[in-house]
Amino acid sequence: MFVMIIGAFLATFNQTIMSVAIPELMNDFDIKASTAQWLTTGYMLVNGVLIPITAFLMQRFTTRQLFQSSMIIFLTGTIVSAVATNFPVLLTGRLIQAAGAGIIMPLLINVVFSLFPSEKRGSAMGMVGLAIIFAPAIGPTLTGYVLETFPWQAMFYGMIPFAIIVIICGFIYLKNVSEPVRSKVDVMSVVLSTIGFGALMYGFSEAGNYGWSSPEVIVSLVVGILALVLFTWRQLVSQNPLLDLRAFKYNMFTLTTIINIGVTMMMYADMMLLPLYLQNTRGFTALESGILMFPGALLMGLLSPAVGKLFDRYGAKWLTIIGVVIIIISTVGFINLTDSTSYTYLILMSTVRRIGMAMFIMPIQTAGLNQLPSSLNAHGTAISNTIKQVAGAVGTALLVTVMTNSTKNHLQDLTATGGAQGVTQQHMVMEASIQGINDAYFVILIIGIISLLLSFFIKRVKNASEEKPNITLKKPARI
Repeated sequence: MFVMIIGAFLATFNQTIMSVAIPELMNDFDIKASTAQWLTTGYMLVNGVLIPITAFLMQRFTTRQLFQSSMIIFLTGTIVSAVATNFPVLLTGRLIQAAGAGIIMPLLINVVFSLFPSEKRGSAMGMVGLAIIFAPAIGPTLTGYVLETFPWQAMFYGMIPFAIIVIICGFIYLKNVSEPVRSKVDVMSVVLSTIGFGALMYGFSEAGNYGWSSPEVIVSLVVGILALVLFTWRQLVSQNPLLDLRAFKYNMFTLTTIINIGVTMMMYADMMLLPLYLQNTRGFTALESGILMFPGALLMGLLSPAVGKLFDRYGAKWLTIIGVVIIIISTVGFINLTDSTSYTYLILMSTVRRIGMAMFIMPIQTAGLNQLPSSLNAHGTAISNTIKQVAGAVGTALLVTVMTNSTKNHLQDLTATGGAQGVTQQHMVMEASIQGINDAYFVILIIGIISLLLSFFIKRVKNASEEKPNITLKKPARI
């Protein structure tokens, strides 16, 4: 468990370092926010495309084989990113990293559900959360320091020795918790899921560049939706589905998965919007941006074990309700940002937001998975993590699109009225950017309210029993 948690820590840490680095990379590579966000969106998208396959991989290979392979792939992507000299190579390295990291987290959660009974999984997931949530605490801050002192490539060079150490420890200490089963992969399902998620994400991302009415965007979204519909149909009719969608027959798993979509969109989008506001519009350094996010993310990690124990005792309902209410209240504080909003105020609001997140991130996922029978644990974990990654990717792309389009509209209005009043073009661009970010936070607020309403329907349910085959037994003859 310890070796796997460290590996998952590295994967999560790697995912969060881009939030602070993106503004500087936009300047270095001379790219727009809608292009740069692919360093985060593309990472999550590959995770989302790959995770459906993890249910098959966890049945086909041993824990040791799968974990070590994923860490080696992650190390390869880290090396490619470190030596990148342009944006396409850096993005390629990030996507390779994601291919390795996408396997680690579902594998770790499946191990937890294999080793611990349902009444102790909250505490176990809380300890996992301590490591996994602590990564975002030091990620942005450490990245800010590195960017202040060294070239951005140092972020990746610094991870290489740690990845090597985890691989060595895995060979020495890691043990298997299940026996592999010989099975064949459904290639058509892999193709359909890749096309579906990829086209959908491309459509959302390019809407910021070309607009929602662009033929390229419309075709991408239509192709993505059709491919996902076909993927879903194939899983339902297949005897050996790549992703067993029977998990959705369990009401609490379905409900918590839907809520997870909303809260994940809120979490990942905020990690993109806040650094853009701080660095691009207010002129704060990458280090100052990272320090601002540090207290809240640190509290998230420290609260995680306590929240896990509360979940074991009281369930997920009120933890989720309280957490979402806290996020809604703190989000209200972000929809009226100005060019003079104080740094202290931003630290306070950011910290409050992450306290709210700590209340439900692990409980909401554990509550849904707890209802599933053990035979669906691997598939339920894969489904939950797939939807979480895709929701984060879509949420980031959608809100960056909202910010970009809203900024253009505000700039047109300001140019029409401000030019006559002698306002400089630079000041109008800054004001338009801030208003665009405010509008994106307003969308987050709406998503939060919907998530809150759904949270009132959460119930504490028992672990479902295994489905038994329908066999008719003949009565024994009388003697």
